Amino acid sequence: MQATEPHITVEEAIKLGLTEEEFNTIIKALGRVPNFTELRILSVMWSEHCSCKNSIFWLKTLPRDGKRLLPDAAGKENAGLVDIGDGTACAFRIEFHNRPSTIDSYQGPATGVSGIHRNIVAMGGRPIAALNSLRFGNIDKPEASALIKEVVSDIGGYSNRLEVPTVGGEMYFEECYNQNILVNAMSVGIVEVGKDASAAAVGTGSPVYIVGSPACTTGASFTSADFGKDAARSQPGVEAGEPFLEKLLMEATLDAIQTGAITGMQNMGTAGIACATAEMSARGETGMHIDLDKVPTRQANMEPCEILLSESRERMLIVGKKGEERKMFELFDKWGVACDQIGEVTDTGRLEYFHCGERVAELPASALVSGGGAPVYQRASSRPAYLKKNEKFRNSQVAMPKDYIEVARQLFASPNIASKRWAYEQNNTMGGANSMGTNASSDAALVRIKNTRKALAVTIDCNAGYVFANPYVGAMIAVAKAARNIVASGGEPVAIANCLNFGNPHDPEVYWQFVQAIKGIGDACRRLNTPVTGSNVSFYNEAVSQGHIEPIFPTPVIGMLGLLDDINTQMTMDFKAEGQQIYMAGPPNNDMGSSEYLRRIVGITHSPAPVFDLDEEYHIQQNIKRVIQNDLLESAHNISEGGLFTALMESALAGELGFDIETDSNFRKDAYLFGESQSRILVTVSEAREDELVNNLNSHNVSFTKLGEITGSNAIIDGENYGPVKDWKYTSGHAFQPKIES
Repeated sequence: MQATEPHITVEEAIKLGLTEEEFNTIIKALGRVPNFTELRILSVMWSEHCSCKNSIFWLKTLPRDGKRLLPDAAGKENAGLVDIGDGTACAFRIEFHNRPSTIDSYQGPATGVSGIHRNIVAMGGRPIAALNSLRFGNIDKPEASALIKEVVSDIGGYSNRLEVPTVGGEMYFEECYNQNILVNAMSVGIVEVGKDASAAAVGTGSPVYIVGSPACTTGASFTSADFGKDAARSQPGVEAGEPFLEKLLMEATLDAIQTGAITGMQNMGTAGIACATAEMSARGETGMHIDLDKVPTRQANMEPCEILLSESRERMLIVGKKGEERKMFELFDKWGVACDQIGEVTDTGRLEYFHCGERVAELPASALVSGGGAPVYQRASSRPAYLKKNEKFRNSQVAMPKDYIEVARQLFASPNIASKRWAYEQNNTMGGANSMGTNASSDAALVRIKNTRKALAVTIDCNAGYVFANPYVGAMIAVAKAARNIVASGGEPVAIANCLNFGNPHDPEVYWQFVQAIKGIGDACRRLNTPVTGSNVSFYNEAVSQGHIEPIFPTPVIGMLGLLDDINTQMTMDFKAEGQQIYMAGPPNNDMGSSEYLRRIVGITHSPAPVFDLDEEYHIQQNIKRVIQNDLLESAHNISEGGLFTALMESALAGELGFDIETDSNFRKDAYLFGESQSRILVTVSEAREDELVNNLNSHNVSFTKLGEITGSNAIIDGENYGPVKDWKYTSGHAFQPKIES
């Protein structure tokens, strides 16, 4: 029996976020006017967050093919899947949880951590590492300090209870994030090839289960909505995370996969049952018959659309084998996790939802999903006017520093460079002693793969200031920097996933930033041979400033996976011994563009992106990989934020050894020490192998500069003593932390 509802008008569709054109498209696709429940489902499924309608055209231009990518995984499953040899694959994914974290800075990040790990489990993988990329506003504002403490505490608290180590991350502070913070979470897991789980619903008559927590009316369906200064008051709350239930759900699900009783599954996040049933059915070219009366609920008398769109966390949708129902119920009961059969797979290609004996909605699965019937738009775009200010910058605008030591101290203590030890010490970083960065740090996080000689190298990177300065170049740099971190750690870059955080796509200047960033990511990935396994897009990140809506910096965060075939090739950043020689691989430049020095110390906020050449980057990376494989280096450290000085000091602090170097008088000294031109790596070599390294680099036309040597306990530059290296850790850490704890 079909439920009857009042006639739906276009005005009601518009109130739900659909356009008149979209409403008419729905009527044409259905051959009738939808009822309210159907319209509500479509309004959420056709939102930006679920359908990527403003971004999917450009996302499809990103490179998806690579020799290590397993067939049909990239962009089609819960996470990307990469073959790492020996019958093992790595599943990894990165997602945003910006809006929930802004509204509830304690529960919001928790639900993001929860969901990202479930995506890995839904692939049949065990999460072994977590990373995060965080953006906050002005650290000197009390409200920012409170927000940071809650977010960091929540991420650590939830992940620790799941026993998944947080092995890496990044944290930046800019005014543009004052009202709209960014919380991007990445999960990495291991899957046995051939035992991975699909996200497709197949097999007519196959049972459909919900496992985990009951549905509730609390949710996060505002993740892609416009977000003004008063929006938090009108948004639904963020559901409290239950990490112990999540841990049980993870273990029970992985156990269930081994029984062979599961044919497909999907993490349940945004749009809940509606999204999971639609996407699984569309992938399998099937349909589903769902009885909403069998869905466990936390509140009584929930409406059909509330049950369908509930975003309760700690839940999975599972398609099992027909005849194996008893096995499923017994297994989940053993783990103390609820398992309810709510329907079955059909061959109709349609989703039929029933409630109290009535069919409350019937929709074709393909009409709901991205890449199917959901709309696809290319928005108007125009080059931002502010870029003219960036292009006008000249080095001559900056007076040479009078006191380089004082400038260096200010720079090393700046929020974007200062030590984040206070944050990462709240996290479990070991994870069963698989982390290789405990005693000596590498630029990327290295995680051993049990029972092999291999290790994963993972990193998460984006300097949004560079992307603001030049979206195309800045996005290329984000990819290149991630790859450089992996190379400097002794690894081979393999693939990326991205999380693209931008303002309102209806703003032509924002959309131009987005398109240029996509082009930059694509070109860099093609050159560096790092295909894209998946993309996650967060639009509408903006704030109200002096009566105007201001978008955040365009922030395309890159999560990159690399591989060490032998853990003995690990390269660390710490200086090893006195007398070893210090070199800079890569070309120096008279460049200060978009550097932390220029922005924080000098106070110039408009300048070009740092000097970057993609072919030079590839050349440097290939040759540094080779000399590491040949065991010629003692240490390697990517030169990035804070420039050469910061890289030197970080390597010195890590090894508790001093250095004595000379700058090149052919360049401005402040640009040489503090500029952030790309494609440079700080390396050290023993005196015994110095000639071999130099000959090797020369024979392959690699640009390099000898800087000096490791010596004593002080930092000496051009004969000037910058003081004991050990004292600089107080500059980096303690100058920053009290502001957080006040």
